[in-house]
Amino acid sequence: MLDVCLLGTAGMMPLPYRYLTSLMTRYNGSSLMVDCGEGTQIAVKKAGWSFHPIDVICFTHYHADHISGLPGLLLTMGNAERKEPLTLIGPKGLERVVSALRVIAPELPFEVRCLEITEPKQVYRLHGYKITAFMVRHNVLCYGYTIEIERQGRFCVEQAQKLGIPKHYWGILQKGDTVQYEGQAFTPDLVMGPPRKGIKLTYCTDTRPTEALVKNAFLSDLLICEGMYAEPEKLVKAKQYKHMTFYEAAQTAKDARVKELWLTHFSPSLVRAEDYMPKVRDIFQNAYLGKDGKRMEMNFEEE
Repeated sequence: MLDVCLLGTAGMMPLPYRYLTSLMTRYNGSSLMVDCGEGTQIAVKKAGWSFHPIDVICFTHYHADHISGLPGLLLTMGNAERKEPLTLIGPKGLERVVSALRVIAPELPFEVRCLEITEPKQVYRLHGYKITAFMVRHNVLCYGYTIEIERQGRFCVEQAQKLGIPKHYWGILQKGDTVQYEGQAFTPDLVMGPPRKGIKLTYCTDTRPTEALVKNAFLSDLLICEGMYAEPEKLVKAKQYKHMTFYEAAQTAKDARVKELWLTHFSPSLVRAEDYMPKVRDIFQNAYLGKDGKRMEMNFEEE
């Protein structure tokens, strides 16, 4: 199970009733965060989640509303006596930006590892997550992220018995390791079926509609996508500042054939966002307005 919490949904500036855009997921005892704007710590506390298990933080880009909460979060994690390394992932310049922010958080009891994305598309496998970073189209270098929990195929007992592999080796093969027995090497592919459908979540903010987003979000169980503007007359502004409207996000969800869409990263000037949702659902029916603290438990499909 992948537990998902949309911590904040505001764009540009935090509001009394809405924190800046941030996402947090939990899987198998490890937490992952995407973006960490001002107020993110409060949003985590409000959600009732913990800072300590955060092992990975991914950054879409380095505008303040997406990263300004990092120094405070690092200090909080340090004060909680964290010792395990923390991995940060982000576009080129990550190490420089983090070093500058750490002027006010210089001493930490844990290592901070920076992984800079160097390609238009790059894959990382950390703490059970498959993280795919893909370049989108904003007015600065910006990436979206697809987070997947892969699911291996079923273990074929009959095949293992046919090959004469003792039972106490089966668990080793299921974990993906090769077994040496009676002078012969048994690899996992000999006894494991084809991979089964896993869990797929795509998160993207601050971009114009782009084919890279559609391709990487394709068949996602959940797409969390920016909808900076809902008013139809603000399409010109969306194009100027390289953002998306509610309707463009809905069309992206439709083209990517995702199961569900949550809109996020709203303009602070947007009021009564729910009033615009009927037209959004005319384009993509399973669309919902993202709200601070909105959660979902994403489970593997039953067979």
